[in-house]
Amino acid sequence: VQLVESGGGLVQPGGSLRLSCAASGFTFSSYAMSWYRQAPGKERELVAAINSAGGLTNYPDSVKGRFTISRDNAKNTVYLQMNSLKAEDTAVYYCNAPLPGSSPIPGPRSKWLGSWGQGTQVTVSS
Repeated sequence: VQLVESGGGLVQPGGSLRLSCAASGFTFSSYAMSWYRQAPGKERELVAAINSAGGLTNYPDSVKGRFTISRDNAKNTVYLQMNSLKAEDTAVYYCNAPLPGSSPIPGPRSKWLGSWGQGTQVTVSS
């Protein structure tokens, strides 16, 4: 299983970025996918989730209305469109596939298919 995140960078508050996660080594279209982020000194948190077919999505209140997760099963890629970025969105962003039956929210009930890679750094600053 390999998950490679890309698309991060430095952006001003109010700006936009589109992250990509290229997946390989498993049947991508069979798994729900999620995006996470981890800021320095903070725990990893879920920022977006999408089901295997792409028809169902879920977001925490902190990013709802600003972030949009999507996927292209033909390209084995999941995306995160981030608009109206704020300084508090600064973090390293990761993607992963929650195992069926486990919670996508980091915690004792969560398990993931892949290991955590290097992620992609998003810095929102003027």
